[in-house]
Amino acid sequence: MSSLPLKIGIIGFGPFAQFLVKTMIKQGHSIRANSRSDYTDLCNQLGISFFSDTTAFIESENDVILLCTSILSLSKVIKSLPLDCLKQPTLFVDVLSVKEHPRDIMLQVLPRDSDVLCTHPMFGPESGRDGWKDLSFMYDKVRVTNEATCSSFLQIFASEGCKMMEMTCEEHDELSARSQFVTHTVGRVLAEMEIESTPIDTKGFQKLVQVKESASRDSFDLFSGLFIHNRFAKQQLMNIELAFETIKQQLVKKTNEEDSDQS
Repeated sequence: MSSLPLKIGIIGFGPFAQFLVKTMIKQGHSIRANSRSDYTDLCNQLGISFFSDTTAFIESENDVILLCTSILSLSKVIKSLPLDCLKQPTLFVDVLSVKEHPRDIMLQVLPRDSDVLCTHPMFGPESGRDGWKDLSFMYDKVRVTNEATCSSFLQIFASEGCKMMEMTCEEHDELSARSQFVTHTVGRVLAEMEIESTPIDTKGFQKLVQVKESASRDSFDLFSGLFIHNRFAKQQLMNIELAFETIKQQLVKKTNEEDSDQS
C-alpha cells in the first residue's frame, strides 16, 4: 500500500530534510521547501519548489508542513510563521529528536484547526542510505482530526518498511534520554579524550571509536538540544557522573587493598 499523493511543505531544508525528500519524491509527493539559506539550485535539481518568502510558502496550500529545524531554533521559527496566511487546516509534523518540547510549542502557537503529529525517524542519512526497511519510526498523534492526511503521511514511512512505533511524547523522551542522549554523551567524552584507533584494537574498542565518530559528526547544537529540551536528560547526566565516581572509588579501594597486601 502506497501513500496518497500529498502536498508537503518543508521548513528547514538541511541535510536531514534533503535525505527524507528523496524518498518522498520517489513516492510521488509534491514537495516545496522554505529555509533561511537559499536552496534554489538544489531544489531545481530535485524538481521541487523553493520559497524564499515564508508568507508565499504558507499560502501555498500545503496538506502537510514538515518542521525540520534544529531543536534549539524550533520555538523561534514557529512563532515567526505568518500562520494567519494559512488557507486551509494543515497537518504540522516535526521530526526532532526530542518530543515534549515541539509538542508543547505547536499546541501553544498553532491554530486550533491545525493537526499536530510528533514524529522521530530513528535513523538518518548514514543508517538509512540503503533503505529504511526495519528502521524505527516513532510517532504520536497529538491532535489529529483529518485521519486521511495523517495516515497518508505515516504511510510514507510504513511503505518503506519502517517499524512503526506509536508512543506518547513523554514515553519517547524518557527512553531517548536513556539511549540517544547517553550515547551522544559517551561519544562526546571519548572525543574530548581524543581516542584513536590503535594497531591492537579489540572489537569493543573499535565500537567505542565508532560511537565517538558518530557523535562528532553531529553538531553540538543537536547535543545541547537533547539535554536542554528533554527533561529526563538531566537525571541521566547525573547517573553518568554518579556511575563514574562509583567506579573510581571502587578502583581506589582495590588499589589501597593491593598496596596493603604488598606491604
